[in-house]
Amino acid sequence: MKIAVVGSGYVGLVTGTCFSEVGIDVVCVDIDQKKIENLNKGIIPIFEPGLEEMVHRNMKKGRLSFTTSLKEALVNSEVLFIAVGTPPDEDGSADLKYVLAVARECGKNMQDYLLVVTKSTVPVGTAAKVKAALQEELDKRGVDIPFDVASNPEFLKEGAAVEDFLKPDRIVIGLDSPRAEELMKSLYKPFTLNGHPVIFMDITSAEMTKYAANSMLATKISFMNDIANLCEIVGADINMVRKGIGSDTRIGTKFIYPGIGYGGSCFPKDVQALIRTANEFRYELRVLKAVEAVNNDQKSVLFNKINGYFTGNLNGKTIAVWGLSFKPQTDDMREAPSLVIIKKLMEAGAKIKAYDPVAMNEAKHHLGESITYSEDMYDALIDADALALVTEWPEFRFPNFKIVKKLLNNAVVFDGRNIYDRKEMKQNGFDYYCIGVDTEK
Repeated sequence: MKIAVVGSGYVGLVTGTCFSEVGIDVVCVDIDQKKIENLNKGIIPIFEPGLEEMVHRNMKKGRLSFTTSLKEALVNSEVLFIAVGTPPDEDGSADLKYVLAVARECGKNMQDYLLVVTKSTVPVGTAAKVKAALQEELDKRGVDIPFDVASNPEFLKEGAAVEDFLKPDRIVIGLDSPRAEELMKSLYKPFTLNGHPVIFMDITSAEMTKYAANSMLATKISFMNDIANLCEIVGADINMVRKGIGSDTRIGTKFIYPGIGYGGSCFPKDVQALIRTANEFRYELRVLKAVEAVNNDQKSVLFNKINGYFTGNLNGKTIAVWGLSFKPQTDDMREAPSLVIIKKLMEAGAKIKAYDPVAMNEAKHHLGESITYSEDMYDALIDADALALVTEWPEFRFPNFKIVKKLLNNAVVFDGRNIYDRKEMKQNGFDYYCIGVDTEK
């Protein structure tokens, strides 16, 4: 079987590479010529554990190739995945111009039956728009070529995307054609041999499932952050509360860690898009509006703690920041809490010395040379007045605190991810501030 994947960003590249890993011939398409030239040289545009080696292996075996020509990619392809970006418009709705552009290009160039699958995160009703755009182009050509449209949302976690694709919790597929169902069953058979479930449903439900899943996870995060803030006020310890509720199997332990808010390419825009979809149907998603509001406020919590410690006088202070990416195991800084925290610190007159294991180059696209980029985690501490832990990279979990204390001007740590033990930090002579705990107790 041969398939084409349009969009060689995070979702498209992982999707195409993992399909090639199980023996499927894959052509990845992107309009960015420089990106395609780099991919053909084996240069990967994103950081994702295990991906680079897999790309190289399958290119060498001739199962994975890259091109800027959709027309070329469509030759002998039975399935085409649309995995282009759907950035949020100013009103929060998903911008479908890239998705529909691919659909129109398919209509202009396809010669035989094609199953067009939306892999991008798209709002309810997108498949119908894709179908209409494709059919319009076929009508202009005066040809009658059969095709189907399906929805196959991705549920990949950045930092674990390859593993998630190869060993999925579930595969959700929305379609309305027996022919499309047989194709998708054949395509995903290698991933279901070990019992990973495939859930077939109507297209509208599949489109909704993706948004509902991400919004549910975002809700858990904002709920815990809201409770954490209350814990500080009433004198409770959110770390104990988390253990207490996480042992309830109905709640579980995932996504209930307090922190400084969620970021990334999915949760923020998907929550906004679902709220917008509800508005279009004159329904108000009151819970999700609160989720978004809490998250926006939570990104300022660590700054407020730092500002309070220095009694509102941050002018001339140097703050060391450990972690820039929105989460570990990725260089993605889209909607990262670090950007909000750093911006507020600089607006208050502070200087920033930052270190991240993989996101330093990406940070320069967002922050330019407005901050100092340190060579390693300890270099960031030299002459700094405080340490702010923003992203919980593994290498930050067990630092040499004797060195940390010696390098800092003030022995104070602001832990935005609650990865250190409060009692140990105090025993080591640090002023320690985390999320959801009354540090005066």
